[in-house]
Amino acid sequence: MPEIIQNGIDYDQVVEWLEEYQKVSSEKSKEQLQNLIAITCMPLVKKVARTLARRATDPVEDIIQVGSLGLIKAIRLYNPEISRNFKSYATYLITGEIRHYLRDKASMIKAPRAIQELAYRVHKMTLEMIEELGEKPTDSQIANKMELPVAKVKEAIDADRRKTTLSLDQLTFQDDDDFSNWGDKIADVNYENMQSLREDRIMLMECLESIEPIYKHIVEMTYFKDMSQVEIAKELGISQMQVSRKLKKALVLLHDIVKEKQEL
Repeated sequence: MPEIIQNGIDYDQVVEWLEEYQKVSSEKSKEQLQNLIAITCMPLVKKVARTLARRATDPVEDIIQVGSLGLIKAIRLYNPEISRNFKSYATYLITGEIRHYLRDKASMIKAPRAIQELAYRVHKMTLEMIEELGEKPTDSQIANKMELPVAKVKEAIDADRRKTTLSLDQLTFQDDDDFSNWGDKIADVNYENMQSLREDRIMLMECLESIEPIYKHIVEMTYFKDMSQVEIAKELGISQMQVSRKLKKALVLLHDIVKEKQEL
């Protein structure tokens, strides 16, 4: 199978780490692996956040923070036995988390209580079917599962969509993604993990101190300064391919450090 690398993310490597994450019994080790996977996938969070920020008044930094919570949920819930397309699954939850946050902050248009309750049930069923199928279900599939007319499901989704001034109907992604209109669904999660994210970042910074300066520098420029590989290559005076290889090496080194910590 060819290596899947998009926006600087090696998704084959990420899935391998996710499989390891699921096998680890130590909670501390799980947190460390979760952090490594999260920092590796941050370019995906930023891509989604910036797309949505064009239609929102909130600072993009806030939206990235909220999207990070969706990424953490994706890491915790992902099941590679159902689908190895982690990018699609994570994008769904990241988008849903951001929309949930923006919807809470937007002016609301009240729908009839019965429609609101049905919308909640449709969202819940959609999440269950995503985990079952490994991909976004169609309105017809949802309707069949819930034993409802398709028109009723569409009505619930449309009513929910009208609740916010933010329209995500046109949200699409490139890079060979096989999905669109992910804004139709909401990931119902809370924001209690924000402090944990900050603590995980501190842990990663400590791990960075253990690798060679060139690798540390490339990781910092990629994930903390949000520089592209082309920009990094220009600053360091090396090729983009060399940056890509060094970044991959840096992540492997960080993974090795995490594993060493597991054995202590």
